[in-house]
Amino acid sequence: MPAPALPPFDPRDPLGLDDLLSPEEKAVRDTVRRWAADRILPHIAEWYERGELPGIRELARELGALGALGMQLKGHGCAGASAVQYGLVCLELEAADSGVRSLVSVQGSLAMYAIHRFGSDEQRERWLPGMAKGETIGCFGLTEPDHGSDPGGMRTYAKRDGGDWVLTGRKMWITNGSVAGVAVVWARTDEGIRGFLVPAGSPGFSAPEIRHKWSLRASVTSELVLDEVRLPADAVLPGASGLRGPLSCLNHARYGIVWGALGAARASFEAALDYACAREQFGRPIGGFQLTQAKLADMALELHKGILLAHHLGRRMDAGTLRPEQVSFGKLNNVREAIGICRTARTILGANGISLEYPVMRHATNLESVLTYEGTVEMHQLVLGKALTGVDAFR
Repeated sequence: MPAPALPPFDPRDPLGLDDLLSPEEKAVRDTVRRWAADRILPHIAEWYERGELPGIRELARELGALGALGMQLKGHGCAGASAVQYGLVCLELEAADSGVRSLVSVQGSLAMYAIHRFGSDEQRERWLPGMAKGETIGCFGLTEPDHGSDPGGMRTYAKRDGGDWVLTGRKMWITNGSVAGVAVVWARTDEGIRGFLVPAGSPGFSAPEIRHKWSLRASVTSELVLDEVRLPADAVLPGASGLRGPLSCLNHARYGIVWGALGAARASFEAALDYACAREQFGRPIGGFQLTQAKLADMALELHKGILLAHHLGRRMDAGTLRPEQVSFGKLNNVREAIGICRTARTILGANGISLEYPVMRHATNLESVLTYEGTVEMHQLVLGKALTGVDAFR
């Protein structure tokens, strides 16, 4: 019998990774890709240049209608999607821009996840349905001006005053902060670190926006200021005590980054591939030169190895077997390789690579922030080093 005909080679899916996805997963991916192509890509260069994300509340409601907000959570209006579906959504959103993916990650994987996992039934019912629809935006206040990688050193403090809590402190680099209807704020107490739900408009609470950024420019980034903010007893998240609470939220968000960073890398790789096939120098397309082909081959290798890694971690999360160290493995590798892909793509585009007419430099600068938040390179190296050796080198 003759051998069956092989499928054609697809330069944009050289390993045939689409075969790993179910029809439902492809449908989710394609829906978000079309939305991003219609709502984000025509405007993102201008938004990035202006340093703003206009219409963020409308975008949040549209993302809610897509089921993208808190999509892995179950109940209270959340979609209950799989980890792989959520990962594909993160990839497609970040292929448009990291700022849009950050909006979704902070809303779902940090703020909503914290309420869903650690909140009371009353807190879940009060906040989650509106957040799932995008009617209420949330933020997550953990990082402080002097405490990033070491959240255990936080200075924000909550003290009891009768039946109330009074919070004082500052949080820094908070995505969605200035537009959030509720902030999940972590603070030290006499009983250890606790999480609090701080509604916008609470007396003493403000969220001034951080300007003059050269990365994540199409994103709302804020400081949170808590000046003796008085909250009722039911503002505390009853299920979270100690650092385990916020760190579990960060691990959930890191998983989305494992996928999302590859969206930025894919967009940059595809821009470089198209450019190399069209741009002529010395009488031929630059894609016909050996050095350019070597760059494209190496970029494709790292991009699609990263997608395989993300897919594997997603299947493990869906099976309930994904460990935090494995998420660190993915975050460390995929963001680092994504930045390398963007930088190599820029060299193929030459001087055009720094223009906002192409997405490459925008993605490269965004990924500098992605490399840092939810755990720096060094922190994830130490997480893996401890897992490999059994020796804690953090202190």
